[in-house]
Amino acid sequence: MLAAMPDTPERPLQGRVALITGANTGIGRAIAHELAHRGAQVFIACRSEQRAQAALAEIRAAHPRAPAAQCLPLDLGDLASVRRCAQQFLALGQPLHLLINNAGLAGQRGLSASGFERAFGVNHLGHFLLTQCLLPCLRASAPARIVTVSSNAHYRARGIPWEALRRPTRTLTGVPEYAVSKLCNVLFSAELGRRLAGSGVTTHAAHPGVVATEVWRAVPMPLRWLIKRGMISPEAGAQTPLHCATAESAGQETGLYYDRCRTRPPSLLATDTTLAAELWQRSESWVA
Repeated sequence: MLAAMPDTPERPLQGRVALITGANTGIGRAIAHELAHRGAQVFIACRSEQRAQAALAEIRAAHPRAPAAQCLPLDLGDLASVRRCAQQFLALGQPLHLLINNAGLAGQRGLSASGFERAFGVNHLGHFLLTQCLLPCLRASAPARIVTVSSNAHYRARGIPWEALRRPTRTLTGVPEYAVSKLCNVLFSAELGRRLAGSGVTTHAAHPGVVATEVWRAVPMPLRWLIKRGMISPEAGAQTPLHCATAESAGQETGLYYDRCRTRPPSLLATDTTLAAELWQRSESWVA
């Protein structure tokens, strides 16, 4: 459990180090604020340096008692960028207690920079490689947690179309491809939990709710308007990932799927260990 490390009642995460992808906006930014508020050293990994610097300034001003937040450049669609990001963090010689795979996109069509269907390449494969690169540091820093932000959209996936993952987005909206990428998030988190059993590193897949963030910016209208009706705020959406990252009860569990700060059975496909093992094997070969 995280509480095994020195802390204070006012800042229960003092001495912890967290790396959050996509933390310059939306849910990731809300998570970064809360972790800094609790005393953690926060690293935000994102693509836009300009927006990252604005987020850093905001976090530092709001939480002056926390260690200064820092930024790492990261383009999850570019596997070379993912490796550079991990290498830059590891070169600092810091421990890593919380890895929050938060960044994602929906409705953006085409190929990632490394030649994979856009949603799969960013939402799953980039985070798969980043986690693999940082895993030795997480193991050495145990107790540690890996939280992967998924979605209840994974219930709509009917399988993983392996050949389509190496082609441009097929559908007009990109929503079916998004559902597949979110299924991959849940499968990856569960398989990672099995592989890390007994290591002191726990894994958690979290549905944040349907949140009004920029992840939907590329979804065509009027579908975007329909999707965003009744959405919750990024601060509300951050609650379940934060529960997975900090709650004592979550630290005693691994490989589970969470919704509204509680465990929930994922889709039947997401519990398929054979499918999870195949996704792992293919992902390893694609990032090699």
